Amino acid sequence: MRRRRFISGLLGAGAAMGLAPESSGATTAAAVPRAAGPHDWQSVPAPACATAAQLLGVAAAGPDLAWAVGEEGRNGSTRGKPLALVWDGQTWTRLDLTHLGLTGGYLRSVAGSYGAAWAVGTDAAGVARLLHWDGTTWQEADFTGRSASGTALTSVALDADDRVWLSGRTSDGCVLLRGDTDGWLWLPRPPSGSTATPAGLRVTRSGDVWVYDSALIARWDHEEWTELPAPAGLRPSVTGLLPVADDDIWLTGFDYGVGGPPGKPPGVTLRHWDGSAWSYATTPFTVGMLTGIVDDGLGGPDRIAGWDFWDQTRSHHLRWEAGSWVSERGPVSSTAVLVNALAAVPGAGGYWAVGMTPSSPYPPAQVHIER
Repeated sequence: MRRRRFISGLLGAGAAMGLAPESSGATTAAAVPRAAGPHDWQSVPAPACATAAQLLGVAAAGPDLAWAVGEEGRNGSTRGKPLALVWDGQTWTRLDLTHLGLTGGYLRSVAGSYGAAWAVGTDAAGVARLLHWDGTTWQEADFTGRSASGTALTSVALDADDRVWLSGRTSDGCVLLRGDTDGWLWLPRPPSGSTATPAGLRVTRSGDVWVYDSALIARWDHEEWTELPAPAGLRPSVTGLLPVADDDIWLTGFDYGVGGPPGKPPGVTLRHWDGSAWSYATTPFTVGMLTGIVDDGLGGPDRIAGWDFWDQTRSHHLRWEAGSWVSERGPVSSTAVLVNALAAVPGAGGYWAVGMTPSSPYPPAQVHIER
Protein backbone atom coordinates (compact mmCIF):
# COMPACT_ATOMS: atom_id res chain seq x y z
CA MET A 1 0.00 0.00 0.00
CA ARG A 2 1.31 3.41 -0.83
CA ARG A 3 1.66 5.73 2.11
CA ARG A 4 2.04 8.87 0.02
CA ARG A 5 2.63 9.89 -3.56
CA PHE A 6 5.91 11.20 -4.85
CA ILE A 7 6.15 14.89 -5.67
CA SER A 8 5.64 14.92 -9.42
CA GLY A 9 8.67 16.10 -11.33
CA LEU A 10 11.20 15.77 -8.48
CA LEU A 11 14.49 15.64 -10.41
CA GLY A 12 17.38 13.32 -9.78
CA ALA A 13 20.78 14.69 -8.81
CA GLY A 14 22.07 13.76 -11.60
CA ALA A 15 32.87 -3.64 -14.15
CA ALA A 16 35.83 -4.03 -12.75
CA MET A 17 34.98 -7.70 -12.14
CA GLY A 18 32.96 -8.01 -15.32
CA LEU A 19 29.68 -8.57 -13.52
CA ALA A 20 26.24 -7.63 -14.76
CA PRO A 21 23.34 -6.64 -12.50
CA GLU A 22 20.51 -8.92 -11.91
CA SER A 23 17.22 -8.78 -13.71
CA SER A 24 14.29 -7.57 -11.58
CA GLY A 25 11.27 -8.82 -13.44
CA ALA A 26 7.83 -9.04 -11.90
CA THR A 27 6.15 -12.41 -12.07
CA THR A 28 2.66 -12.88 -13.45
CA ALA A 29 1.82 -15.73 -11.08
CA ALA A 30 -0.39 -15.10 -8.07
CA ALA A 31 1.53 -13.65 -5.16
CA VAL A 32 2.35 -16.30 -2.59
CA PRO A 33 3.85 -15.02 0.67
CA ARG A 34 7.07 -16.80 1.50
CA ALA A 35 7.52 -18.21 4.96
CA ALA A 36 9.43 -16.01 7.37
CA GLY A 37 12.53 -17.36 9.03
CA PRO A 38 15.73 -19.05 7.82
CA HIS A 39 15.90 -20.72 4.44
CA ASP A 40 17.88 -23.94 4.04
CA TRP A 41 19.96 -23.20 0.93
CA GLN A 42 21.23 -26.17 -1.07
CA SER A 43 23.50 -26.51 -4.09
CA VAL A 44 21.79 -27.75 -7.25
CA PRO A 45 23.66 -29.65 -9.98
CA ALA A 46 24.24 -27.65 -13.15
CA PRO A 47 25.38 -28.80 -16.60
CA ALA A 48 29.05 -28.35 -17.47
CA CYS A 49 29.76 -25.34 -19.66
CA ALA A 50 32.79 -24.03 -21.51
CA THR A 51 35.10 -22.34 -19.00
CA ALA A 52 34.90 -19.65 -17.84
CA ALA A 53 31.13 -19.70 -17.37
CA GLN A 54 28.84 -17.57 -15.26
CA LEU A 55 25.11 -17.00 -14.85
CA LEU A 56 23.98 -13.37 -14.72
CA GLY A 57 20.18 -13.60 -14.58
CA VAL A 58 17.48 -15.98 -13.35
CA ALA A 59 13.67 -16.04 -13.40
CA ALA A 60 11.01 -18.57 -12.42
CA ALA A 61 7.46 -19.11 -13.62
CA GLY A 62 6.83 -21.70 -10.90
CA PRO A 63 8.39 -24.78 -9.29
CA ASP A 64 8.56 -26.65 -12.61
CA LEU A 65 9.81 -23.92 -14.95
CA ALA A 66 12.71 -21.50 -14.60
CA TRP A 67 15.38 -19.94 -16.79
CA ALA A 68 18.96 -18.82 -16.20
CA VAL A 69 21.17 -16.88 -18.61
CA GLY A 70 24.78 -15.73 -18.79
CA GLU A 71 27.87 -16.57 -20.78
CA GLU A 72 30.49 -19.26 -21.21
CA GLY A 73 34.03 -19.30 -22.55
CA ARG A 74 34.88 -15.90 -21.10
CA ASN A 75 38.41 -14.94 -20.13
CA GLY A 76 38.58 -11.89 -17.93
CA SER A 77 37.53 -8.87 -19.98
CA THR A 78 37.24 -10.95 -23.17
CA ARG A 79 33.59 -11.92 -23.60
CA GLY A 80 32.57 -15.48 -24.34
CA LYS A 81 29.35 -16.79 -25.89
CA PRO A 82 25.73 -16.52 -24.71
CA LEU A 83 24.62 -19.23 -22.30
CA ALA A 84 21.07 -20.31 -21.42
CA LEU A 85 19.71 -22.99 -19.07
CA VAL A 86 16.16 -24.16 -18.39
CA TRP A 87 14.69 -25.92 -15.32
CA ASP A 88 11.91 -28.48 -15.83
CA GLY A 89 11.17 -29.20 -12.19
CA GLN A 90 13.89 -31.85 -11.92
CA THR A 91 16.99 -30.81 -13.84
CA TRP A 92 18.78 -27.78 -15.25
CA THR A 93 19.52 -28.31 -18.96
CA ARG A 94 21.89 -26.32 -21.17
CA LEU A 95 20.19 -25.06 -24.34
CA ASP A 96 21.67 -25.06 -27.83
CA LEU A 97 21.73 -21.46 -29.12
CA THR A 98 23.61 -22.05 -32.36
CA HIS A 99 20.47 -21.32 -34.41
CA LEU A 100 20.71 -17.69 -33.25
CA GLY A 101 24.00 -17.19 -35.08
CA LEU A 102 25.60 -15.49 -32.06
CA THR A 103 29.35 -16.01 -32.32
CA GLY A 104 29.98 -14.10 -29.11
CA GLY A 105 28.43 -11.93 -26.45
CA TYR A 106 26.31 -12.70 -23.39
CA LEU A 107 22.78 -12.74 -21.99
CA ARG A 108 22.37 -10.60 -18.89
CA SER A 109 18.70 -10.57 -17.90
CA VAL A 110 15.65 -12.84 -18.10
CA ALA A 111 12.02 -12.58 -17.02
CA GLY A 112 9.25 -15.11 -17.42
CA SER A 113 5.89 -16.56 -16.50
CA TYR A 114 3.88 -19.52 -17.75
CA GLY A 115 2.53 -17.17 -20.40
CA ALA A 116 5.74 -15.62 -21.75
CA ALA A 117 9.48 -15.32 -21.23
CA TRP A 118 12.06 -12.90 -22.58
CA ALA A 119 15.81 -12.42 -22.32
CA VAL A 120 18.15 -9.59 -23.29
CA GLY A 121 21.84 -9.46 -24.02
CA THR A 122 24.56 -8.13 -26.26
CA ASP A 123 26.34 -9.80 -29.17
CA ALA A 124 30.04 -9.76 -30.01
CA ALA A 125 29.66 -6.48 -31.92
CA GLY A 126 28.02 -4.77 -28.95
CA VAL A 127 24.54 -4.83 -30.54
CA ALA A 128 21.54 -5.30 -28.25
CA ARG A 129 19.68 -8.59 -28.71
CA LEU A 130 16.19 -9.56 -27.55
CA LEU A 131 15.11 -13.21 -27.28
CA HIS A 132 11.65 -14.74 -26.85
CA TRP A 133 10.93 -18.18 -25.36
CA ASP A 134 8.94 -20.39 -27.77
CA GLY A 135 8.22 -23.12 -25.23
CA THR A 136 11.32 -25.11 -26.10
CA THR A 137 14.18 -22.70 -26.69
CA TRP A 138 15.04 -19.04 -27.33
CA GLN A 139 14.30 -17.28 -30.62
CA GLU A 140 15.40 -13.89 -31.91
CA ALA A 141 12.80 -11.13 -31.54
CA ASP A 142 12.62 -7.76 -33.27
CA PHE A 143 12.01 -4.51 -31.41
CA THR A 144 11.80 -0.83 -32.23
CA GLY A 145 15.25 0.70 -32.59
CA ARG A 146 16.99 -2.65 -32.89
CA SER A 147 19.23 -1.54 -35.75
CA ALA A 148 19.64 2.07 -34.62
CA SER A 149 23.06 3.29 -33.53
CA GLY A 150 23.29 3.84 -29.79
CA THR A 151 20.46 1.48 -28.80
CA ALA A 152 21.18 -0.68 -25.74
CA LEU A 153 19.08 -3.10 -23.67
CA THR A 154 20.02 -3.81 -20.06
CA SER A 155 17.15 -5.63 -18.35
CA VAL A 156 13.69 -7.12 -18.89
CA ALA A 157 10.59 -7.53 -16.70
CA LEU A 158 6.97 -8.59 -17.13
CA ASP A 159 3.90 -7.01 -15.57
CA ALA A 160 0.77 -8.81 -14.38
CA ASP A 161 -0.60 -8.91 -17.94
CA ASP A 162 2.62 -10.35 -19.38
CA ARG A 163 3.38 -7.00 -21.01
CA VAL A 164 7.12 -6.73 -21.66
CA TRP A 165 9.22 -3.89 -20.24
CA LEU A 166 12.83 -3.31 -21.24
CA SER A 167 15.34 -0.89 -19.76
CA GLY A 168 18.13 0.47 -21.90
CA ARG A 169 18.88 3.59 -23.86
CA THR A 170 18.47 5.13 -27.28
CA SER A 171 20.47 7.93 -28.86
CA ASP A 172 17.49 10.19 -28.08
CA GLY A 173 17.79 9.54 -24.34
CA CYS A 174 14.81 7.19 -23.94
CA VAL A 175 15.40 4.57 -21.23
CA LEU A 176 12.23 2.44 -21.16
CA LEU A 177 10.71 0.29 -23.93
CA ARG A 178 7.23 -1.24 -23.66
CA GLY A 179 6.00 -4.18 -25.70
CA ASP A 180 2.40 -5.39 -25.99
CA THR A 181 -0.21 -6.36 -28.59
CA ASP A 182 0.09 -2.88 -30.11
CA GLY A 183 3.80 -3.33 -30.77
CA TRP A 184 6.91 -1.73 -29.29
CA LEU A 185 7.11 1.81 -27.96
CA TRP A 186 9.98 3.72 -26.39
CA LEU A 187 8.51 5.89 -23.64
CA PRO A 188 9.41 9.60 -23.36
CA ARG A 189 12.78 10.25 -21.79
CA PRO A 190 12.93 11.31 -18.11
CA PRO A 191 12.65 15.10 -17.66
CA SER A 192 16.07 15.51 -16.03
CA GLY A 193 17.81 14.57 -19.26
CA SER A 194 20.14 12.25 -17.37
CA THR A 195 22.70 10.59 -19.62
CA ALA A 196 22.81 7.46 -17.42
CA THR A 197 21.85 4.11 -18.91
CA PRO A 198 19.77 2.26 -16.31
CA ALA A 199 21.32 -0.96 -15.04
CA GLY A 200 17.92 -2.54 -14.52
CA LEU A 201 14.21 -2.15 -13.94
CA ARG A 202 11.46 -3.43 -11.70
CA VAL A 203 7.70 -3.62 -12.18
CA THR A 204 5.89 -3.24 -8.85
CA ARG A 205 2.78 -5.17 -7.89
CA SER A 206 0.80 -1.95 -8.33
CA GLY A 207 2.00 -1.75 -11.97
CA ASP A 208 4.49 1.12 -11.72
CA VAL A 209 7.73 0.64 -13.66
CA TRP A 210 11.06 1.72 -12.20
CA VAL A 211 14.42 2.12 -13.91
CA TYR A 212 17.51 2.46 -11.79
CA ASP A 213 21.21 3.17 -11.82
CA SER A 214 23.59 5.10 -9.59
CA ALA A 215 22.68 8.37 -11.35
CA LEU A 216 19.07 7.68 -12.38
CA ILE A 217 16.23 6.34 -10.22
CA ALA A 218 12.89 7.02 -11.86
CA ARG A 219 9.33 5.74 -11.87
CA TRP A 220 6.97 5.61 -14.85
CA ASP A 221 3.33 5.57 -13.69
CA HIS A 222 1.99 5.16 -17.26
CA GLU A 223 1.45 8.91 -17.52
CA GLU A 224 4.64 10.65 -16.48
CA TRP A 225 8.06 10.23 -14.93
CA THR A 226 8.96 10.93 -11.32
CA GLU A 227 12.65 10.97 -10.41
CA LEU A 228 14.36 10.53 -7.07
CA PRO A 229 17.65 12.18 -6.17
CA ALA A 230 20.56 9.86 -6.71
CA PRO A 231 22.21 8.66 -3.48
CA ALA A 232 24.87 11.10 -2.33
CA GLY A 233 28.56 10.22 -2.27
CA LEU A 234 30.41 7.92 -4.61
CA ARG A 235 28.48 6.35 -7.44
CA PRO A 236 28.05 2.65 -6.71
CA SER A 237 27.23 -0.16 -9.10
CA VAL A 238 23.52 -0.64 -8.51
CA THR A 239 22.20 -4.20 -8.75
CA GLY A 240 18.66 -3.99 -7.47
CA LEU A 241 15.78 -1.75 -6.39
CA LEU A 242 12.76 -2.70 -4.28
CA PRO A 243 10.04 -0.03 -3.97
CA VAL A 244 7.83 -1.07 -1.05
CA ALA A 245 6.06 2.28 -0.66
CA ASP A 246 6.73 5.87 -1.62
CA ASP A 247 8.65 6.33 1.62
CA ASP A 248 10.16 2.84 1.77
CA ILE A 249 12.57 1.95 -1.06
CA TRP A 250 15.65 -0.30 -0.94
CA LEU A 251 18.67 -0.08 -3.24
CA THR A 252 21.43 -2.72 -3.42
CA GLY A 253 24.88 -2.77 -5.00
CA PHE A 254 28.58 -2.34 -4.34
CA ASP A 255 31.16 0.43 -4.45
CA TYR A 256 34.93 0.34 -4.86
CA GLY A 257 35.39 3.76 -3.31
CA VAL A 258 38.30 6.11 -3.94
CA GLY A 259 41.37 4.57 -5.53
CA GLY A 260 39.93 1.22 -6.51
CA PRO A 261 40.10 -1.10 -8.22
CA PRO A 262 42.57 -2.71 -9.06
CA GLY A 263 43.48 -4.79 -6.05
CA LYS A 264 40.84 -3.34 -3.75
CA PRO A 265 37.74 -5.32 -2.73
CA PRO A 266 34.37 -3.62 -3.12
CA GLY A 267 32.25 -2.37 -0.27
CA VAL A 268 28.63 -3.36 0.28
CA THR A 269 26.01 -0.80 -0.75
CA LEU A 270 22.57 -0.90 0.86
CA ARG A 271 20.59 2.34 0.86
CA HIS A 272 17.08 3.15 2.07
CA TRP A 273 14.77 5.96 0.89
CA ASP A 274 12.37 7.25 3.56
CA GLY A 275 10.45 9.68 1.37
CA SER A 276 12.86 12.58 1.77
CA ALA A 277 16.44 11.27 1.75
CA TRP A 278 18.67 8.23 1.19
CA SER A 279 20.38 6.71 4.22
CA TYR A 280 22.89 3.91 4.71
CA ALA A 281 21.36 0.71 6.05
CA THR A 282 23.17 -1.62 8.45
CA THR A 283 24.35 -4.92 6.94
CA PRO A 284 25.84 -8.07 8.56
CA PHE A 285 29.00 -7.68 6.43
CA THR A 286 30.53 -4.63 4.78
CA VAL A 287 33.22 -5.85 2.38
CA GLY A 288 31.76 -7.51 -0.69
CA MET A 289 28.68 -7.09 -2.85
CA LEU A 290 24.92 -7.19 -2.73
CA THR A 291 23.73 -8.51 -6.07
CA GLY A 292 19.93 -8.68 -6.03
CA ILE A 293 16.79 -8.18 -3.96
CA VAL A 294 13.33 -9.81 -3.99
CA ASP A 295 10.08 -9.08 -2.19
CA ASP A 296 8.13 -11.35 0.13
CA GLY A 297 5.34 -12.16 -2.31
CA LEU A 298 3.24 -9.21 -1.15
CA GLY A 299 5.63 -6.39 -2.03
CA GLY A 300 7.56 -6.16 1.25
CA PRO A 301 11.31 -6.74 1.71
CA ASP A 302 12.40 -10.37 1.87
CA ARG A 303 15.85 -11.54 0.64
CA ILE A 304 19.04 -10.00 -0.74
CA ALA A 305 21.78 -12.00 -2.47
CA GLY A 306 25.35 -11.25 -1.46
CA TRP A 307 29.05 -12.03 -1.74
CA ASP A 308 31.19 -11.75 1.39
CA PHE A 309 34.83 -10.95 0.60
CA TRP A 310 36.02 -12.45 3.89
CA ASP A 311 34.13 -15.74 3.49
CA GLN A 312 33.91 -16.55 -0.20
CA THR A 313 33.23 -20.30 0.05
CA ARG A 314 29.48 -19.71 0.42
CA SER A 315 27.00 -17.07 -0.54
CA HIS A 316 25.97 -14.54 2.08
CA HIS A 317 22.29 -13.76 1.65
CA LEU A 318 20.40 -11.30 3.82
CA ARG A 319 16.97 -11.99 5.29
CA TRP A 320 14.49 -9.33 6.43
CA GLU A 321 13.55 -10.14 10.00
CA ALA A 322 11.88 -7.96 12.65
CA GLY A 323 12.73 -4.74 10.85
CA SER A 324 16.39 -5.40 10.01
CA TRP A 325 18.58 -7.40 7.64
CA VAL A 326 20.22 -10.50 9.13
CA SER A 327 22.63 -13.11 7.76
CA GLU A 328 21.51 -16.21 5.91
CA ARG A 329 24.31 -18.38 4.54
CA GLY A 330 24.36 -20.54 1.46
CA PRO A 331 25.85 -24.05 1.24
CA VAL A 332 29.59 -24.41 1.79
CA SER A 333 31.60 -24.93 -1.40
CA SER A 334 35.07 -26.35 -2.01
CA THR A 335 35.93 -23.19 -3.94
CA ALA A 336 34.91 -19.54 -3.93
CA VAL A 337 31.31 -18.74 -4.90
CA LEU A 338 29.82 -15.57 -6.32
CA VAL A 339 26.02 -15.18 -6.67
CA ASN A 340 25.08 -12.73 -9.42
CA ALA A 341 21.28 -12.92 -9.37
CA LEU A 342 18.35 -13.92 -7.21
CA ALA A 343 14.74 -14.82 -8.03
CA ALA A 344 11.76 -15.94 -5.97
CA VAL A 345 9.77 -18.99 -7.09
CA PRO A 346 6.04 -18.17 -7.47
CA GLY A 347 3.48 -20.69 -6.37
CA ALA A 348 5.68 -22.71 -4.06
CA GLY A 349 7.93 -20.31 -2.20
CA GLY A 350 11.68 -20.56 -2.18
CA TYR A 351 14.33 -18.96 -4.36
CA TRP A 352 16.87 -19.50 -7.09
CA ALA A 353 20.33 -17.93 -6.75
CA VAL A 354 22.80 -18.20 -9.63
CA GLY A 355 26.35 -17.13 -10.34
CA MET A 356 29.71 -18.84 -10.71
CA THR A 357 32.41 -20.74 -8.89
CA PRO A 358 35.11 -19.58 -8.34
CA SER A 359 34.38 -15.87 -8.01
CA SER A 360 36.19 -14.47 -11.06
CA PRO A 361 35.29 -14.95 -14.74
CA TYR A 362 38.48 -16.82 -15.65
CA PRO A 363 39.02 -20.52 -16.36
CA PRO A 364 38.15 -22.90 -14.75
CA ALA A 365 35.08 -20.99 -13.49
CA GLN A 366 31.79 -22.87 -13.85
CA VAL A 367 28.19 -21.90 -13.26
CA HIS A 368 26.82 -22.10 -9.72
CA ILE A 369 23.17 -22.66 -8.77
CA GLU A 370 21.57 -22.90 -5.35
CA ARG A 371 18.04 -22.83 -3.99
